[in-house]
Amino acid sequence: MMQIEITKSLHGATGKMDLAVDLAVKDDEFLALAGQSGSGKTTLLRIIAGLEKAAGKITVGGEMWLDGKKSLAVQKRGIGFVFQDYGLFANMSVEENLLFVQKDQSLADHLLQLTELEAFKKRLPTSLSGGQKQRVSLCRAMMNRPKVLLMDEPLSALDPDMRTKLQNEILTLHKEFGTMTIMVSHDPSEIYRLANRVVVLNRGQVIREGTPKEVLLQTSGSQKFSFEGELLDIVKVDVIYVAIVAIAQQLVEVVIAQSEADKLKIGERVRVSTKAFMPTISQ
Repeated sequence: MMQIEITKSLHGATGKMDLAVDLAVKDDEFLALAGQSGSGKTTLLRIIAGLEKAAGKITVGGEMWLDGKKSLAVQKRGIGFVFQDYGLFANMSVEENLLFVQKDQSLADHLLQLTELEAFKKRLPTSLSGGQKQRVSLCRAMMNRPKVLLMDEPLSALDPDMRTKLQNEILTLHKEFGTMTIMVSHDPSEIYRLANRVVVLNRGQVIREGTPKEVLLQTSGSQKFSFEGELLDIVKVDVIYVAIVAIAQQLVEVVIAQSEADKLKIGERVRVSTKAFMPTISQ
C-alpha cells in the first residue's frame, strides 16, 4: 500500500496553484492520473519518484519514502520509469540495455518473450521503430522487479494500432508481476483498458476518483448529435447489449440490439448518433 499526503506550490499555465494530494494506492492496483495539462499530474509522479521535493509524507509498504524534509534516495525506492522519451543507451543492444539494469539473463529473456522482442535482442535501439523502443523501455523498467511502476503518457507518440498493442502488453506485465502502477494519460480508451481506478486532478486538487466508467462516462447529451469514436467493449446486461465507446475525453454507453452486437468489432471506429433521444451506433 502506498499512502500519499503531500503539498507543493506550483506555477502552472494559469498561474500559481497548490498541489495537494491525499491518496492511497493498493499494492497491485493500476491507477490512472487524468486531468488537463498543467494540473499537476507529472509533478505528482516526480514527487513519488523522489525527483522533486514536497511537503508531507509518502509511505510504501510501511517504508517511509518522504517524511517532512527527509526523503529516501531515488535509487532506493524500487521504482520503474516509462516516459515518452525512451531513454535507451544508443550504443547498447536491446538485451544489453536490459542487463545493464540487472544481470538477470532469465528475467531479460522472459520479458523479451512477453513483448515479442526476442528477435530484436541483438539490435541497437536506432534500428527499432518507436513502438519497439517503447517496449524495450518497458522491459528495462521491469528488470528490477519494481515496487512501483510510473508511466507518464508513454504511448502518446505512437499510432493507434501500436498504442493498442502496447496497452495489451502493459496489462500483461502488470498482471504477471502484480506491480503497483501509476500512469498519467489523456486517452480515455487507454484508461478504460488499463486502469482499475482513475483520479482526476484540476489545478493541483483531486476533483474526482472512481472506476474508469464512473469517472469518464458521459451520460448526458443534446437531443441531436453525431460523433465518431472507438468501440472499447460490448457488455451483455441481462437481455440487452451495451456498447462502450470512447469519444474525445469521454466514454459513452449505447444500448444496442444483438444483431448490432454481432456485427460490431472491438477496436473499430464507429459513429454514435441520436434521433428523438434514441441513440444508435453504426460502423
